[in-house]
Amino acid sequence: MDKVYTTGKISKLIDGKLMRHFGREPDNATKQQLYRAACFVVRDILSEKWLKNHEIVCSQTEKQVIYLSMEFLPGTSLKNNLFNLGLEDVFKETLAEYDQDMEELYMLEPDAGLGNGGLGRLASCYLDAVSSCNMFGQGMSICYEYGIFKQKIQDGRQIEKPDDWLDLGDCWLITKEDEAEEVHFGGKLSEVWDDKGRMKLIHEDYLSVIAVPKDMLISGYQSDVVNTLRLWKSTSPISIDMELFAKGEYLHSMEEKHQAEIISKILYPEDAHDEGKILRMKQQYFFTSASMQSLTKRHMQSYNSLDNFHEKIAVHINDTHPTMAILELMRIFMDIYDYKWDKAWDIVSKTISYTNHTVMPEALEQWPESLFSGLLPRLHSILKEINRRFDEILAAAYPNDEQLRNEMAIIHNGKIRMANLCVVTAHTVNGVSSLHSRIIKNKLFRGFSAMTPNKFTNVTNGIAYRRWLCQANPNLSDLIEELCGPGFKKNSNKLEKLMKYREDSSVLERFANVKRENKIKLADYIKNHNNIIVDPDSIFDVQVKRLHEYKRQLLNLVHIIDLYHRIKENPNLELQPRTFIFGAKAAAGYYMAKQIILLACKLSEHLEKDPHVRDRIKVVFLENYSVSLSELIMPAADLSEQISLAGKEASGTGNMKLMLNGAVTIGTMDGANVEIYNAVGNDNIFIFGMTAEQVEQLRISGTYSPWSYYQDNRNISEIIRFLAGGIHGVSFSDIINSLTTGFNGEADQYYVIADFESYKTAQSAAATTYQDAFRWGGMSLTNIAKAGAFSADRSVREYADRIWGIQPLYD
Repeated sequence: MDKVYTTGKISKLIDGKLMRHFGREPDNATKQQLYRAACFVVRDILSEKWLKNHEIVCSQTEKQVIYLSMEFLPGTSLKNNLFNLGLEDVFKETLAEYDQDMEELYMLEPDAGLGNGGLGRLASCYLDAVSSCNMFGQGMSICYEYGIFKQKIQDGRQIEKPDDWLDLGDCWLITKEDEAEEVHFGGKLSEVWDDKGRMKLIHEDYLSVIAVPKDMLISGYQSDVVNTLRLWKSTSPISIDMELFAKGEYLHSMEEKHQAEIISKILYPEDAHDEGKILRMKQQYFFTSASMQSLTKRHMQSYNSLDNFHEKIAVHINDTHPTMAILELMRIFMDIYDYKWDKAWDIVSKTISYTNHTVMPEALEQWPESLFSGLLPRLHSILKEINRRFDEILAAAYPNDEQLRNEMAIIHNGKIRMANLCVVTAHTVNGVSSLHSRIIKNKLFRGFSAMTPNKFTNVTNGIAYRRWLCQANPNLSDLIEELCGPGFKKNSNKLEKLMKYREDSSVLERFANVKRENKIKLADYIKNHNNIIVDPDSIFDVQVKRLHEYKRQLLNLVHIIDLYHRIKENPNLELQPRTFIFGAKAAAGYYMAKQIILLACKLSEHLEKDPHVRDRIKVVFLENYSVSLSELIMPAADLSEQISLAGKEASGTGNMKLMLNGAVTIGTMDGANVEIYNAVGNDNIFIFGMTAEQVEQLRISGTYSPWSYYQDNRNISEIIRFLAGGIHGVSFSDIINSLTTGFNGEADQYYVIADFESYKTAQSAAATTYQDAFRWGGMSLTNIAKAGAFSADRSVREYADRIWGIQPLYD
């Protein structure tokens, strides 16, 4: 570090912040004011480092990556930044002089409400890793006022509440109004001819929205590189229409301001109606336009040309949401800087890369062309030309395959396919696990792959392992450091050194003691928040992730019902006590996901009220699952549920975080489970269910009949009858229909019943193995030791080497 920060120096800095921002002395400052003052001091330390980085970037020597994502989930920042800066102890000692417990200050900080699930958390992990790997990069997104939503569970039902994270979270944001950009919506295009007979399209009568950047500084572990997450806040250039106000039309006079500000209010507004679709398109264009305008202006200031834009900037599209960056760059190059089409397209296509994160149809965005053309007329004209040119290429490549040409078209049947636009434009397209990358190459984008096979590659996801190990599980981190030295904190592959202790019973016992301490902490949280007493000596069986049918939380619940029936049928059944822990948010408009949450909560109530069962199996649904809550759950987990239908989960990252903390995976051969299986070996994981190939064969055959399972399998029929009877007066008929006859689709489309017996067998094997403490301890340690391969540092280095073309400032 350039400066030495003592307790005296930190104390003086905090005192200055308290007086400057709040007019308070330390002895009469509130806890919230002390928290803000501490954050401001840390932010200033990071700002000094950032200024040095900025000078290097502006010196025209380093290429940087611009990571575009509709969501980021950075979690809390104070503890993470202090850990990365090596200032945890000095701040703890300083705050103690103010009679403040550092842990209590950490608890004040809200999670930044900028994301929903794995996509946003991955984006944040990569920003952390870019800084930790001493590379330059910048994330860009929207400064959502309320984020996704705060989940409340009332009588078992999910209720969405506003998440006002900016109340305390704004102290990490640096507003830069001098770098605001103007974004245009609607209007019309007019043809204008110059004196040389050249025609130019002019965009007129548009609505202007101002994008104000708010930068969050992103530190890296023991790194002098500090990068930024730029979040755009929407506002109107007109705060009030005075003429309308004078006429008494008070609400109408503020309408333009409200229409602008709604863009950055909430992440993922419901889009079942046209208004929701338009707002989502506005959000996507708003942040990509502001980002691309900012980048090109800054580049022109440095080079006075965009000819080398792709040599200095790599723009990465994280899933399809930021796809409009392609069209916006083309607009800027041609309309503002007078580039010809071919030259502009060549530079843009060399700049853009794209990560596909899903094969689920609803996540492969398609926008109605009629809505898109009215909202973004200039982008629509550019899009039509890209489509026209690509149609010519398709006609030459596949003259006799109309079906394939239609699949690959960017515009088809009045729909704009954003994923296809990404693949057509990007110089590189990657999946996020070996299986997923194979699926997108051989199935999802098969025609593109045949035309440009070298465009497709794989980069398996990774996690910010220092956060999930060193920060979330410090006792485990300390034990590993005692056994293997501190090297693993900089190089995750050094966790492999743990393997020599795999059969050391004394070491395994120490690992087990750390796990039990973490389970006690989680048990206390559950008691305080759910009013359920759980046994820390039971198996903590954990499934925490976004609620979606393909992730099959329902399979987990069906198995729990089966366990319940087995106990009721045989009260003397030998059964290892189990605590099944769920955490998940369902999209506001996703009815079936909300029904599954309701089932989990009602089943929990039912088990708690049965004295013959409640000490043997428990279900706990933890509301408002977040990064901070996961930091409590992951270290306490024994069994990691990764049970998605094979071929549906792109990768997963929760599986990696749980593995790193010593949980043993029970899962299908799906996503990154395949790589975890290859890393730990068959003896250290519980695999069940059909493979992706078997799922596809069954689907194509058309022979799957879940109803026949109901008729032939006594366990399945008992489960269905239990659900049919309702739980505490709540009917689950729609869940029954989804499993047996179909609910708004095919029956049991995610093969819950088909995989049930295999899952049940794997669960039984896990329970039996857990009773052998030595064997389970060895499996747990092996998972920790092999988790190094799933570091975000490794992923980012692969992106840097093979896709972005960026280099570390220093090794």
